[in-house]
Amino acid sequence: MSDIPQSFSAKIGEVELQLTSHPQLFSPRRVDAGTLAMLKCVTFEPHDKVLDLGCGCGVVGVYAARLLAVENVFLTDSDPIAVEVAKANAAANGVAGVSVTLSNGFHDFHETGFTRILSNPPYHTDFSVAKHFIMKGFNRLQIGGELIFVTKRDKWYRNKLQAIFGGAKSQQVDGYVVTSATKRRDTYAKKR
Repeated sequence: MSDIPQSFSAKIGEVELQLTSHPQLFSPRRVDAGTLAMLKCVTFEPHDKVLDLGCGCGVVGVYAARLLAVENVFLTDSDPIAVEVAKANAAANGVAGVSVTLSNGFHDFHETGFTRILSNPPYHTDFSVAKHFIMKGFNRLQIGGELIFVTKRDKWYRNKLQAIFGGAKSQQVDGYVVTSATKRRDTYAKKR
């Protein structure tokens, strides 16, 4: 596989994006169908503070920043190539003011108070990454904030979100499962 960046355009809702990706990143030639399915389930509100967790080339964060104040949008990824590509995509789409951070999950990222954390996690690997995203993501949300995942695995994600948040909902969209949970208290749900 070549290391030549791939350029493509995408229309998400009414927002046109011009994007570049890299062959070493997930879905390097187009916006992943799972990401598009997740975004069909999300309506951003003007006051939202959004985290694109595991941002890859930055599709979710750049899209959110086109709808919100750029200072309220944050992107993180553990891959330095993803971080550089996401920064370039933010600049190319007029939202260079977003924060893009190199971090393995939440290890090197300390921002809090999010109303929405969105992720297309690496669900074909073991669940340690997803478990970290869920448990630490809970702590970074404000009360009423929502954690949203897109995967093809409903049961494990729904059960883990229910255990931490005290409830979760899943919906099938275009062959993917979009699972979300809302933070209703400052502590993990009690075990029953």
